[in-house]
Amino acid sequence: MLARGLKTGRLVGVALTGITAFATPAAAQQTVDIDDIIVTARRTEERLQDVPIAITVYNQKQLQQRNIAVASDLATYAPALTVDQRFGPEKAAFAIRGFVQEGPTAPTVGVYFADAVGVRAAGGTTSGNTVGAGSFTDLQNVQVLKGPTGTLFGRNTTGGAVLLVPQKPTYDLGGYVEGTYGNYGQKRVQAAFNAPLSDTFRIRLATDINRRDGYMKNRAGVGPDAYNDIHYDYVRFSMVADLTPRLENYTIATYSNSKTNGYASRYIACDRNASPVNFIRFATATAACDQIDRQAARGDGPYDVEVSALDPEIHLRTWQIINTTTWQASDTLTVKNIASYGEFAEDAAFQLFSDNFFISDKLAALPIPGLAPAGTPFGYIQLDAQPGYNAADQSAITEELQIRFRSADGTFNGVLGGYLEFARPLGWNQQRTGVFADCDDPGTLDCTTPLGFGVISQSRTKFDFDNHGIFAQGTVNFTDRLALTLGGRWTFDKIVGRSESANYTLVTIPGLGVVPVSITCNDPLTNPNVNIAALPFGDGSGDLGQCRTRIANTSNAPTWLIDLDFKPTPDVLLYAKYARGYRQGGINFTVPGIETWDPEKVDAFEIGAKASFRGGRFNGYLDVAAFYNDFTDQQVFAQAIPKPEFQRLLVGGNAIINAGSTTLKGIEVDASVTAIDIFTVSAGYAYLDTKIKNLTIPELAPDAPFLDPIPRGAVGDPLLLSPKHRLTLTGRVALPVPDEFGDIGFGATYTYTSEQFNDTTVIGTPLETVGRIAPSHLLNLNFDWTRVFDSPFDVSLFATNVTNELVEVSNGRGYASSGIADKVYGPPRMVGVRLKFNFGA
Repeated sequence: MLARGLKTGRLVGVALTGITAFATPAAAQQTVDIDDIIVTARRTEERLQDVPIAITVYNQKQLQQRNIAVASDLATYAPALTVDQRFGPEKAAFAIRGFVQEGPTAPTVGVYFADAVGVRAAGGTTSGNTVGAGSFTDLQNVQVLKGPTGTLFGRNTTGGAVLLVPQKPTYDLGGYVEGTYGNYGQKRVQAAFNAPLSDTFRIRLATDINRRDGYMKNRAGVGPDAYNDIHYDYVRFSMVADLTPRLENYTIATYSNSKTNGYASRYIACDRNASPVNFIRFATATAACDQIDRQAARGDGPYDVEVSALDPEIHLRTWQIINTTTWQASDTLTVKNIASYGEFAEDAAFQLFSDNFFISDKLAALPIPGLAPAGTPFGYIQLDAQPGYNAADQSAITEELQIRFRSADGTFNGVLGGYLEFARPLGWNQQRTGVFADCDDPGTLDCTTPLGFGVISQSRTKFDFDNHGIFAQGTVNFTDRLALTLGGRWTFDKIVGRSESANYTLVTIPGLGVVPVSITCNDPLTNPNVNIAALPFGDGSGDLGQCRTRIANTSNAPTWLIDLDFKPTPDVLLYAKYARGYRQGGINFTVPGIETWDPEKVDAFEIGAKASFRGGRFNGYLDVAAFYNDFTDQQVFAQAIPKPEFQRLLVGGNAIINAGSTTLKGIEVDASVTAIDIFTVSAGYAYLDTKIKNLTIPELAPDAPFLDPIPRGAVGDPLLLSPKHRLTLTGRVALPVPDEFGDIGFGATYTYTSEQFNDTTVIGTPLETVGRIAPSHLLNLNFDWTRVFDSPFDVSLFATNVTNELVEVSNGRGYASSGIADKVYGPPRMVGVRLKFNFGA
């Protein structure tokens, strides 16, 4: 009976809301009451202005107006949030306040969907650990939490968290179908259907199917016509069962399948003074210069590239089931259990530096045995999946138990809990990478050796991740104005990695084709006695187990939070907090001798104020936060160069080392004001100052095959992907038309991002710009007409990057090692129209 009464109450509430909506002028419907913004930053529903945390929140309408479809789009607008798009938007990694995820390190920003962390990935390039393409459809809101969140959230992170809160099934029968048509052949369909199946059971279905042609046009004459396309399918099923009046079970199942041509970068500079003394750098630099000259001769524009990959792809599949059971045991005790299981798989085939290289005249003039004539094509770094394997193939199970309690008089509330995460491989993460060869398909070793030799790196790894934690947090309300929050967590992390990887040095022999002249395990010191004849080649048969290496990396550490907040008035919140953040270490088998790194930690200090104002002609809020972070044992990229005696056996690469400490400080402002229920202005601003305080280069063992690693950057340099200034301004006008016309509004969003670096090795050199991401100015416009003439149809028009600005989002970081300078660009102007049909309640 109580459940039916609750349902009846909900229906009455909906009816009253509808009556109020029809009685209110259309312009007023554009106003958002600050009291209606609910967040879950402390794992329970609270008003945004009551939470002593710096948070940026976007509802579904705001996400749509900004054309946010995949995770990387979010970083375009949220102050203090940046994204590494080195390998394309689908494989992007978030950074908040300068905390950047480098390569195979653990994420600095946790991404959560319905309170469950994103499924892990363990491939060779950054991907996974986030949500699948399409996850931004049919959401309640997205919350960006800034600063360490390890006390209450599953994995410990140093930067913060991004929370995606989906629309939950309701007792209303209804839904919508929305179609989008835009330039670059964009066709997108989103739909949702909600249905109550009984007084205690309700479901919701949502889907997002999105197609858009690439905007980076390929002039190589082979392979796809364009890169940076969008092609994904997404579906979600949710159901809520009220098992008893006090026991709710909420289950979500999601599936995402994204398959694109991948990214492509444009060459902008090369080392025209490269010396033949460094043969490899001379080969790549002179070929890059020829590629740039061909671009100039054709009159190519900034969105023209030249990539010789025959069949490139980035294919990501993610599915996840999340179950949340909530038991309201009493008026003061709530027990919640959140369990999830998910899988992530990736197939990847692409050219790391988007090249179309040929042996240059300068290179052909060198007296190198086996060197092909000028004009012969060769590849630089070509990645491909070996047939029968995925580049990443991982599963993850998470289990979190929360016990929430509060005193009867409301002076104390707290939570106790535990977290378990087990990520296990579903198979080998296996790829073959062709280096300096010319490969139609490195995965099948279909290669020639125009430079006289080539290297095939066959990488096969498995990773087991165990991440566990126990936590407690409580808030004491000394008065109705003064409160103290204390939280603590102890985290236990373990990674076990297994590798069976080998490097093949190849030559081409007439009559025999490509044959290996030497085959070594990736770690020639750990596996010195190898039966070369038994190692797999060609069809993959043989015993690669001879190259087996197993490494474990374990750590545990406490993190904590101390937060004091004071409300001088009901509409003003002042707070000060200190938190310790922690990020686990890791394993990387690509650089023998530097396979592991330790955890890093941060001491984060923040003061802030949140003020709301309402009544009269103006309503809104103003939130301000200032922070200072002391970052130690920092995990950084370092260049790894093989010793001369190993240079034909091993491929150089990037290692992760604990090399330094950094200070990060800044100010963030978030504000919104609505005037006379017609005009709304919102602003977000972040100032970020990062500086490397010291760098310590670890010394390797004397028998290590690599020279001492060279960290990226120097003392006094800023951190990567850390713009000093980010400003977002949004203005919206709601036209005061009669209610029978519907609701009509115009909006504009302007975003400024100051310069930032993606490669600090060139700071202070004449080619500093090749490692810098230039400042950008983005302008988006939108027009929305909902309830067109009081019908169930909505129409909207949108235009992003209206001024068609060339926006740099990343670069290849290859100048120091290869004499190559390239840029990855964001989308040009995108325009389109949306038509939405709403049905039911």
